[in-house]
Amino acid sequence: MYRDKKVSVIVPAYNEEKLIANVLKTIPGFVDHIVVVDDASSDRTGEIVKSKQEGDSRIAYVRHPENTGVGGAIATGYKWARDKGIDISVVMAGDAQMDPRDLPGLLNPIADGEVDYSKGNRLFTGKAWRVIPKSRYFGNAILSFLTKIASGYWHVADSQSGYGAVALQVLKTIDLETIYKRYGMPNDLLVKLNVYHFRVRDVPINPIYGIGEKSGLKIYKVVFTLSFLLLRLFFWRLKEKYVIRDFHPLVLFYLLGFILTPIGIIFGVYLLIFRLFVGPVEATSALFAAFFAISGLQSLFFAMWFDMEYNKELK
Repeated sequence: MYRDKKVSVIVPAYNEEKLIANVLKTIPGFVDHIVVVDDASSDRTGEIVKSKQEGDSRIAYVRHPENTGVGGAIATGYKWARDKGIDISVVMAGDAQMDPRDLPGLLNPIADGEVDYSKGNRLFTGKAWRVIPKSRYFGNAILSFLTKIASGYWHVADSQSGYGAVALQVLKTIDLETIYKRYGMPNDLLVKLNVYHFRVRDVPINPIYGIGEKSGLKIYKVVFTLSFLLLRLFFWRLKEKYVIRDFHPLVLFYLLGFILTPIGIIFGVYLLIFRLFVGPVEATSALFAAFFAISGLQSLFFAMWFDMEYNKELK
């Protein structure tokens, strides 16, 4: 128990035979349940976890028959915790990149009833810039900005950090079957949290890299893939939150922005090409292009500002 709250730690693991034992060994004693979700590992991950069960009765082992992705493994752990009625559930990856000493900081805001989901943020200090590989750092920065727009949580950064604690009420509310199964799971979860108006807070955590973990992720592919995912989630959130549940005029501003901005830009590029290769253009045509582009950008900025104001209490 942690401050009279039952706590479970969910450990998604895929081929983590080198580090999983250390992860399990360092989980604090106040954690009631440790749920290792083996996502169809082909190495000795399952064997090591089962051996650790003999000395730690808190460990539960769940194995997927087929690989579903880290999001799928986390969803399985969430379902386990929901069905057991666990008050707070925390995700700690099986690659030992999440410091157990940061657990209390993640648990406290939920235990105090201040938020529904607390998320680790590795970027609060300058250490992240020195520790995290630069390609990952910049990729994370791009995805964090896009996630702010897609999720409506403008105060949240480091969107790819999966180290987070969630209250039982969230797990009972969100449809865990629809959670994104792959690397974009944290982004998908934030969007769903916003639709249901849950409070989210960033908590400083210690960035850990270079301890023997291996990653097959290609940053450029991840950024490209998740950008399209976030675009789809953005429109889904607008529909669910600002049309179906409660109509808000920011939808109209976004619509105007999406129509006027590209018209202005395309028309302006056309006029520039015409001027360079054909001849002079009318001043009124240039004014029209500028008017459409500026009006569209202003509409987008107003829509974002409305979104910030509507969600400012979800901290």
